[in-house]
Order: sequence, then C-alpha cells, then structure tokens
Amino acid sequence: MAMTAGKQLRLGAFMRPVSIHTGAWRYPGAYPDANFNFPHLRRFAQTLERGKFDAFFMADHLAVLNMPMAALKRSHTVTSFEPFTLLSALAGATERIGLVATASTTFDQPYHIARRFASLDHLSGGRAGWNIVTTSNPDAALNFGLEEHVEHDERYDRAREFYDVVTGLWDSWADDAFVRDVEAGLYFDPAKLHVLNHKGPHLSVRGPLNIARPIQGWPVIVQAGASEAGRQLAAETAEVVFGASPTLAAGQQFYADVKGRMRKLGRDPDDLKILPAAFVVVGDTDEEASRKRAHLDSLVHYDSGIASLSGALGHDASGFDPDGPLPEIPESNASRSARQRVIDLARRENLTVRQLAQRVGSYSGLAFVGTPATIADGMEEWLAGEGSDGFNVMFPYLPGGLDDFVERVVPELQRRGIFRRAYEGATLRENLGLRRPRNRFFAE
Repeated sequence: MAMTAGKQLRLGAFMRPVSIHTGAWRYPGAYPDANFNFPHLRRFAQTLERGKFDAFFMADHLAVLNMPMAALKRSHTVTSFEPFTLLSALAGATERIGLVATASTTFDQPYHIARRFASLDHLSGGRAGWNIVTTSNPDAALNFGLEEHVEHDERYDRAREFYDVVTGLWDSWADDAFVRDVEAGLYFDPAKLHVLNHKGPHLSVRGPLNIARPIQGWPVIVQAGASEAGRQLAAETAEVVFGASPTLAAGQQFYADVKGRMRKLGRDPDDLKILPAAFVVVGDTDEEASRKRAHLDSLVHYDSGIASLSGALGHDASGFDPDGPLPEIPESNASRSARQRVIDLARRENLTVRQLAQRVGSYSGLAFVGTPATIADGMEEWLAGEGSDGFNVMFPYLPGGLDDFVERVVPELQRRGIFRRAYEGATLRENLGLRRPRNRFFAE
C-alpha cells in the first residue's frame, strides 16, 4: 500500500438527499421517509458524530426537479427541509460535527446569506460552512420572478462579487467590539465597527451586519464547480471543494490543477481540502457488497432510469430494446463529457440498456464497493496518490448503509492511522486544519 506519510482523511457526509441513489428508499430495512423525518435525521447526525465525521453536508434545490412525471413520482428527493432550519435544529442535537448548507448566489441577497451563516455559526459554536452555488436549474429561475436563467459566466462573476460582500459583512465588527461595560454604560466600541458601503457591477450593499463576527471568523467556504470558471473560483476562495472525479486519474488531474492555481495566486494549497463524492457499499465479502449494489440498482424503476438515461445521452432512449446492448447514439447538444462517460460505461461493463438505465438513474460516479478493508485500501490509495484529501461520502440507503460505514469502515481507517479517533478542536475549521481568517478591516 502506498505510504500516506501522516496524512489524514477528511470525511464529509452527503446528507441531502440522505441517499443520492434513486432506489434507496425501497431497499429492505431502509426508512422510506428518511429524507423528511427529523427524528431520523437527528439520529443520522449523531451517528456521524460518533464516527468523527468532519461535516454533515446538505445540497439544496430551489425547485422540484424538472423530469417527466413518470420518473418524478418515483423519486424520494422531491421534498426536503430548508437547510438553515434543519441545521439550526441539528446544531442543538450535536456538539462537534460541522454543519454545511448550500446557499445560492443567484437567487438570494448577500445580506441574508451573511446573516444566516453568522447566526448558524454562533448557534453551533463555530461549526457552520457555506457551500457557494450558482444554481444552474432554469426551473428555479421561474420560482424567483425571472423568466429565464442567468448565463453561466455571468453567474460566476456575480458569485465572486457576492463572496467579497458576504465575507466583508462578516468582518463588520472586530472580534472584541462588544465591551459590554456595565459600569460605564458602554455596550460596544464604535471604533470597532466597519460600514462596508459596497457598490459593484452586480451588488450594492451598505452594511454593517447586525450580528457579531462569526466564531470561526468566517464560516468555512465550500465550493463544487468543476468548470473552468468553477475551478478558478475555488482556487481564489474555497477552503473545501466537493469534486466529482470518477477515477483516480481524473482525481489527480483535478487536484493538481486546482492546487496549482492556488500556488499561482499565492495561496497555500493546504488551505483547501478536496473531497470528491464517493458512493460506499459495505459487505462481508466483495461479492456480497456487489450483490447489495446490484439489488439496489434493480430497485430503480425503469421509467425513472430511462428518463435519466435519455437526459444523459441527449437522445430519447425509451424506444431502445431494454435487454439489448446500447445502440449507436447520434451527436446532440447535450453535455458531451457526460454523454461519453455513459457510453464508455456501457461498453466497459457490457451493460444492457436496462442495466445502464438503472445505473445512470441511481449513481454512476466514483464508488467503493467491498469489505471494510477493500474500501479502506481504495480511500488510502486516493489519499497517498494526491487524488483527494478525503471524501464526501454518499450512503446507499439509510440507516443501514450509514451504520455499516461508521461501525465497520471508520475503525479500519483509524487502525491504519489515516483517520482521527477524536476531534482535534471545537470548530469545523479546527477539525479540518484550516486557519481562522483575519478581519480585513481590523488588526488582531
């Protein structure tokens, strides 16, 4: 096994939806309502904390997904809690695990976002993280009074300015602004208050923020874009990146690219943790784990799978022979890389249209399927080979898939010395090994 030379894995848990797999809610023993049941979600967060996970991560959608009703009616991801409301409730039920929420720079105002994250950071004792997204879903635009979607690069330009405004608002008050001198009757020192007065191409925000500086200085900045604009935004601003590299070679290329951009900008590459999404299925043997995966995939209804496959191919697949091989697919204006990945997968694993539809309709990215030792081998290889700094773990079904990971894989990672046995600190920054940002307006 490659040497990891004291490197430690960072592990996030992808918990919205609680499982990305379309068949998860139908798996034997799974909670069908896990995505929208608070007592269950509280238990999951406490289990993850017992397993010393860095963070509980919530993706978010600002619309019901636009897919044919035949497919949509089979999806367990139709509804979910609003992230801040849920994470504020989970803050009171946990002590150490980070709480990361997605908030869009396209459909929200920076003052709202700065205030919500500062509040979550104070409520949780310094455990908040902001996943910056630019929202690419055109249906979301319709829910916010916009007839059409904002163009890709313009969304990123706005996001970059948005980041500057939000972090500027978090720095409105010096850390020691609130003297609360009862004798003198002085609550705060006016010299320790900064008014932002931001006027830029996209945003105009006066400030200051009406809440004290967050415990972490700033909540941890998380990002997920893999496009050219996304990689550049990550190199400039992100402290955690949730990647989507499907193979170690792709992971190494992404890792080298983003960390290389950081060096050019004068940022220390260790100030960013790259955590690709990883779907993990645990078994007593590798064969048993593969059978679990196959059974899980078989629970994806054909109507649902074929809709996902048609979308990925940019071509209507509903007329194909379900039990035959994937026919030749003509060019279209769908995402070329996504289309080619699906065609390559079908050829590489010799899948029928039905099997391919189930795989694409469930989860077709990076997966570790095997015994705790096999899974730990794979994770260690990525860590040692600079493919990642850890993973954003996706569970196959709840609660079983989560319990398997915490009870069986975590002890194996700890035995190898590549994952913590106790949290390093009280805040998400301390546990991730990230420095606390200095206030840009006030010397420490």
